[in-house]
Amino acid sequence: MRKADIHYCPRCAARVESREGFGQLRPTCPACGWIFFEDPKVAAAVLVQNETARVLLVRRVNEPFRGFWTLPAGFVNGGEDPALAAARECLEETGLTVEITGLLDIYSRREHARGADFVIFYRARVTGGQAAPADDADALDWFTPGQFPPLAFSATRYILEKFT
Repeated sequence: MRKADIHYCPRCAARVESREGFGQLRPTCPACGWIFFEDPKVAAAVLVQNETARVLLVRRVNEPFRGFWTLPAGFVNGGEDPALAAARECLEETGLTVEITGLLDIYSRREHARGADFVIFYRARVTGGQAAPADDADALDWFTPGQFPPLAFSATRYILEKFT
């Protein structure tokens, strides 16, 4: 939730005011003192390459960037290990189970209103499953580096340029 969306205190329902707190203006409850701290949204993604160095990509079915391609990825749930979230998202979108083999990078930039503030990228290898698009992907394929289809996110372009 963004601070622009906070109008009432979740504790006592009083209307909040914008007050200086901890170095910036924050929604603050004048009745009970509650202060809103905006937590970042975190996503996790996997870069999976096969034995011929082709990269696994999925095509998005949702906006933004419907019809564009990206790495298997999604939001990290509260309390969830980001590496496990990346593997879970890959399974949900591709039907493939993967083993996380390393941390690649963390991309810090929100690309759209509903997007993540941080994307944690892992390298992974396929360990099982049957490749089939599902969840928020309607297609998947293996692409040769340098010959990628239209990509959805600058974070995806960044990782592919840096690590393939």
